[in-house]
Amino acid sequence: MTFLNKIPGPFLIFLGALCLSFGGLIVKSFEGANLWQILFWRQFFFAIIVVLYLLFSYRKNFFKSFYKSGLPGFIAGLFLSVGFAAYVFSMYTTTVANTNFIITTETIFLAIFGYFFLKEKINLITFISIILGMSGVLLIVGSSLSIQSSEQFLGNIVAFVMPISFAILVIIIRKYPNVDMVPSQFTAGIAAALIGLFFAGKISISPHDLFLAFTAGFFQIGFGFILITIGSQTTPAAIVGVLMLTESVFGPLWAWLFINEAPPISVLMGGGIIIFSILLQSFYVKKATR
Repeated sequence: MTFLNKIPGPFLIFLGALCLSFGGLIVKSFEGANLWQILFWRQFFFAIIVVLYLLFSYRKNFFKSFYKSGLPGFIAGLFLSVGFAAYVFSMYTTTVANTNFIITTETIFLAIFGYFFLKEKINLITFISIILGMSGVLLIVGSSLSIQSSEQFLGNIVAFVMPISFAILVIIIRKYPNVDMVPSQFTAGIAAALIGLFFAGKISISPHDLFLAFTAGFFQIGFGFILITIGSQTTPAAIVGVLMLTESVFGPLWAWLFINEAPPISVLMGGGIIIFSILLQSFYVKKATR
């Protein structure tokens, strides 16, 4: 038990999502590093902050924390590592808005996976939300066929790996609420760094890019995923998905304000449909639990 466990879960998730919202802006701000070099250094620094957190939290029981997280933590870490790689690939090749809006489909995958693995029923409102959400996704991806290159279109497709991996992480956390999943973040960081190392060729980058990688690893995903992982232990899966909208709303905003990346109307419309579908589901869940 750490001081973070005493803070309400929803607030931790909101803060974590706010940290994550700077991801696209940071990736777009690299000057010379390729996407695999970015992935390696980003996850390298991420793994360091997770280790520091675990050492601070567990002290002498540091290694025991990995044993306690067991197979669920290890599997969650592997899935998340693939999501980390997909995130950098997508942000590097397509727009911040496209990636952020596609990531919000994690709520749809949470509902679907919840049905199969947690035996959570999909009611009519949830089904309507899923249909609306997928309609928004089709609008975003479909528009990219005419206004983006093949590389950007591939980035849109790869972006789906992130919400799927995150949904799996949340489902595992919900299925094993008493298991500390923070050690799985270290597994994810190391595994993703190894993916980057394998494809990067060389890992030397400029001091400017190294600082950005440090900022991304330590603050953006470091604080972000630790807060979200802890907060998800006491927050219903549907509410987690809603709070994660913070990332999709602020991410494109930072890109528009600081690097003048304005998304086309079709992407904004698609993103709006996805957000509406998630809010529809969340309001129904809130009403049903009263």
